[in-house]
Amino acid sequence: MDNLDDTIEVRAGEQLNWPRVEQYLRAQLPTIGDGTIQVRQFPSGASNLTYLVQIGTWEGVLRRPPMGPIAPKAHDMQRESGLLARIHPVFPLAPQPYVFCDDLEIMDVPFYVMERRRGFVINDTFPPGVTPTPELCRRLSETVVDTLVEIHAIDWQAAGLAEFGHPDGFLGRQVKSWIERYFRAQTEENPQVEPLVRWLSEHIPASPQPTLIHNDFKLNNMLMDTGNPTRPVAVLDWEMTTIGDPLFDFAISLGYWIQPDDPEELRAILPTVTHLPGFLSRAEAMQRYAARSGRDLSSMHFHMTFAYFKLSVILQQIYIRWLRGQTQDPRFAVFGARVHVLIDHAAQLATRGNI
Repeated sequence: MDNLDDTIEVRAGEQLNWPRVEQYLRAQLPTIGDGTIQVRQFPSGASNLTYLVQIGTWEGVLRRPPMGPIAPKAHDMQRESGLLARIHPVFPLAPQPYVFCDDLEIMDVPFYVMERRRGFVINDTFPPGVTPTPELCRRLSETVVDTLVEIHAIDWQAAGLAEFGHPDGFLGRQVKSWIERYFRAQTEENPQVEPLVRWLSEHIPASPQPTLIHNDFKLNNMLMDTGNPTRPVAVLDWEMTTIGDPLFDFAISLGYWIQPDDPEELRAILPTVTHLPGFLSRAEAMQRYAARSGRDLSSMHFHMTFAYFKLSVILQQIYIRWLRGQTQDPRFAVFGARVHVLIDHAAQLATRGNI
């Protein structure tokens, strides 16, 4: 197996019954030839577990839910693989799924395997050999915005995606749901929470026409071409994709878009390269999105406030799983403090009256 920089040895506690998986894959995928199964793990992400599986010259990416108890309807592998099957033909940056398995004799949870795309992910640094010049950074940030515009332009009805979402009342349901999730997972009191959730509940704007939304679109969910770091070869992690408010989706993306004047504590939570010279500011990204999509962004103050709150809830849900011992990943030990920072930032944004 290639010892690639984007994979690691499988983490302790996250090994699977690989001989059984290999037997299943060989039965389902006749293109697999001779060879012994070898597995490594993709280390990024804090939700589903993702593995690189190689058998001889064949390779695929296996996705399964995290270890331990999970919320009902969360980490739905059948839904995710079904989405990719519909999206891939009309948006080739979505990887092609090969097989979905819900046989609990093979694994204790449903899983699916999709094609492997080769490229690199940009997290908090550029890969060796790539010099982040201001020109490259600008072109890369424009690519991120333009790719999201392309996703929002997909004709989701013609692609047969209507069953994957309920756009009527989408934003109101999202606000209600994420507030409820926060309180279900709450571990510490924060006096900022009550006025923040009240503000969110009272300021829900009207949504534009619904689109397909990725729901977790950000720079490190894109795989970039090793020969051209501004060209995407894949968009990853479609597990939360649905039909809904595109500005909600754009704001989630911008919530990860750190710029040089952001508070240091926020930059520490969201390590990325977008603070480097040349990257569009969030305001410039909004201008480009508005020009390319034709959408009115006058409600983005609400959407950005909600985006930071939603991110705080995601971290809170992961943190309580770590506290309960349902995951052993040491990265999650600091998530409690990070939740406070995000809540405080969202509360300040709400009261400030502008982005």
